[in-house]
Amino acid sequence: MTTTHHYDLGLHWTGNLGTGTATYRGYGRDHEVTADGLPPIPGSSDLSFRGDPARWNPEQLLVASIAQCHMLWYLHLAAGAGVVVTDYADTPTGAMLEEPNGSGQFSEVTLRPRVTIDANSDPHLAEELHERVGDYCFIARSVNFAVLHEPTTLTA
Repeated sequence: MTTTHHYDLGLHWTGNLGTGTATYRGYGRDHEVTADGLPPIPGSSDLSFRGDPARWNPEQLLVASIAQCHMLWYLHLAAGAGVVVTDYADTPTGAMLEEPNGSGQFSEVTLRPRVTIDANSDPHLAEELHERVGDYCFIARSVNFAVLHEPTTLTA
């Protein structure tokens, strides 16, 4: 049986500098993303698009959501396969192509998980699990660009 999950958020633009969008340069890109019971996420556009570099931009949040989803599924699969993970860190990157008309799209996201496993776990299986994650990760399964993996496995 298929289950449908719903995610309700709030988005509020806070970048009106007094004249609204009367001119392209006359408004801020600042906004807040909210959800009941959670702290707000301060957002803006990328600095390249007149955004505030002290705030999260949508492109960063997309890369972060893919990395988070991969990590959470990886930990789930590792637990089920008997691979004991004692530490997990990632330094993901995303590549976005911008067209001359200002439109664009992501071409790929590369995950670089650095996973530490205990001495009794199989390092080959630990590496293989990264490829299995793609069958499950809701976010990676929803995008139309490559999600690449460059894992490093360390044994404690």
